[in-house]
Amino acid sequence: MDQGTRGELISRLAEAIRSVTTAHPLRVAIDGPPAAGKTTLADELAVVLRAHARDVIRATIEDFLHPRAQRYRRGKYSAEGCYFDAHDHAALCRVLLDPLGPGGDRRFRHAVYDRDTDTPSSPPTKTAPADAVLLFDGVFLLRPELIDRWDLRIFVSVPFEQTIDRARDRGTALAGSTADAAEIERSWRNRYIPSQQLYFATASPTDHADIIVYNDQLQRPTWEVRPHSSIHRN
Repeated sequence: MDQGTRGELISRLAEAIRSVTTAHPLRVAIDGPPAAGKTTLADELAVVLRAHARDVIRATIEDFLHPRAQRYRRGKYSAEGCYFDAHDHAALCRVLLDPLGPGGDRRFRHAVYDRDTDTPSSPPTKTAPADAVLLFDGVFLLRPELIDRWDLRIFVSVPFEQTIDRARDRGTALAGSTADAAEIERSWRNRYIPSQQLYFATASPTDHADIIVYNDQLQRPTWEVRPHSSIHRN
């Protein structure tokens, strides 16, 4: 276990990425519960890698959702619906992870869905350089359907109760409504946290992570490089 400043964490993660060698673009999963800080971490890491002339592809699970009717077919607060129905893993593999993986042609799309309009999205196909890095953030990334598609697996860990506080603070700052804060808390307690508990019970994601970032102290994080990690193997 190591602890340091935010900058030291990002530097260590960038070093870990540089230490993994593949013959295709490096596919990095940044997993963790909602409001753990995955997107912020991925964005910070992208800045550092780009400053070192590395081509970075940023993408998120939020652009690989199923339509709203399918996501909520079991009910708005269903944990099972969140885990089993929310994300289009087949499309994610087809248009992004497999093209960037072994034997892929490196022609990819970073999204298939527009959440604002609840409609399909079809951005232009791009071709990644062979030494590009995909930084992909989202929930449930180390589940059986996806686990073998990642070349480096980072899990951002935060106590569930703290994610509620962060989500409530973020929602109130954006909307300024206590009613919104109450709705956020209900969604977390009935849908998002139980779905994470289901994920941990069925997929044991932290057992498969190469690096775990303990992100409860944003400016003084702790991190752990796991013994089985691909970082040690290369």
